[in-house]
Amino acid sequence: MSAALAPHLSALVQLRRDLHSHPELSYQEKRTASQVAAYLHALGLPVHQGLGTTGLVASIHGQGFSAAHPGPSVGLRADMDALPLAEATGLPYASRHPGKMHACGHDGHTAMLLGAAHLLSQQRNFAGTVHLIFQPAEEGGAGAKAMMEDGLFQRFACQAVFALHNWPDLPQGQMAVRVGPIMASTMRFEIRVRGKGGHAALPHTTRDPVPVACAIVTQLQTLVSRTLDPVDSAVLTIGKIEAGTVENIIPNEAVLYGTLRTLRDDTQATLVAGIERIAQHTAAAHECQALYIHKPGYPNTTNSAAEAALMAQVMAEVVGPENTHPNIAPAMTSEDFGFMLQQVPGAYGWIGNGKNGQRGTSLHHPGYDFNDDNIALGARFWDTLARRWLEQSSASA
Repeated sequence: MSAALAPHLSALVQLRRDLHSHPELSYQEKRTASQVAAYLHALGLPVHQGLGTTGLVASIHGQGFSAAHPGPSVGLRADMDALPLAEATGLPYASRHPGKMHACGHDGHTAMLLGAAHLLSQQRNFAGTVHLIFQPAEEGGAGAKAMMEDGLFQRFACQAVFALHNWPDLPQGQMAVRVGPIMASTMRFEIRVRGKGGHAALPHTTRDPVPVACAIVTQLQTLVSRTLDPVDSAVLTIGKIEAGTVENIIPNEAVLYGTLRTLRDDTQATLVAGIERIAQHTAAAHECQALYIHKPGYPNTTNSAAEAALMAQVMAEVVGPENTHPNIAPAMTSEDFGFMLQQVPGAYGWIGNGKNGQRGTSLHHPGYDFNDDNIALGARFWDTLARRWLEQSSASA
């Protein structure tokens, strides 16, 4: 632990647990943003609130730099929102709001970045500016995109941007990153199968959309295995089916709801075309119609080479080479930080959240909790990463 942070660690843990007790969903993070702003103001930092509804940015300028002359600038991002999930941890600081829970550790991400604010603001012997980005609505609300559309990178120009997420698959004390895609893109879709309803006792007078919908689901399961190169990755899931009202009526329509996750844009395009083709042709074979409705989601989270290499270097410096995974396998979960990486070079990494050397409780699980041992570690990592990036930027200028 950094000696400069030690006197403040207890307060950071208390703040993290307070945020955990008061989770707020996407674009509702008013109390959270207020707590963050108060903490940053107490450090003497200027805070700009209201970006992307409830997002905020604090800028820390090195010696001789200012808002008018920021010099090289790097962004560090933490997300703040919770999930619509009932908590089952039994912790003394468990959620006080039924049906809402910090089940993804965004309370901890916020605390880590506030710890970094302490370290960076106390010792400003760096050449340039660090923008601390506290983002709303990562959980399906595309808060990163909302902040960007609100002028994030125009008002706070960054030549690189970084994010860190806790990762229960790794024990606490280990960290990971990779060059290229580390998280998948995600999109949602509907398939509306339209037939002709009627009495369940007279199926010959109908065009029953229910078995057609079932046939489409079955055929879609072959799309990944028989369309893609086996070394490519994709996940296609039908998670919801709606049809009918009562047992003895054949409905006019059946609706399928699904998601698609890929690591490459061309793979997504291939599979989207395949979903639509299979749906329409399967329906036509049964004298029904299928309407495909595309719902864009998050892009791939793709790390640029130089920034991922720097992140791996700093991880090795902070936790040791033996605890660093510089080429971790990607995950098929998604992350709206991918929007930021489409506009600014950067990298997204993982910090282990397990306990006692073991794997931790999964993200989005009602029994999940952030490991508070990561607050000091994450703060030290952010402090070191920002300084190393600014050193490299100044050396190459």
